[in-house]
Amino acid sequence: MMHNVLFVCGKNRLRSPTAEQVFADWPGVETASAGTANDADCPVSAELIAWADTVLVMEAAHRSKVAARFRTQLRGKRMAVLGIPDQFEYMAPELVRLLQQKVPPYLPGRTAAT
Repeated sequence: MMHNVLFVCGKNRLRSPTAEQVFADWPGVETASAGTANDADCPVSAELIAWADTVLVMEAAHRSKVAARFRTQLRGKRMAVLGIPDQFEYMAPELVRLLQQKVPPYLPGRTAAT
């Protein structure tokens, strides 16, 4: 069974799309990304939250926004803050390294495909 992971940042332009890309080939995992801002490339929606088994947000502020807007849809789901600040470009090597350190504990299978 696939495990659906939603990555959330502010604008869905740099951090969450990078995370979606980095973990797209993780065995048994389906990824998507969204943003909390109204002008996000792909705004967080009730449908995305309903789809996700795990919601991984970049900052505590994102968790607060998602929790406030989607309390009902979040019931029974795992949500965690990765603590990755908004200081990286899309697919920046340092961002990829941080994601590879912080995300795997929340994924099934816990060993990266190489």
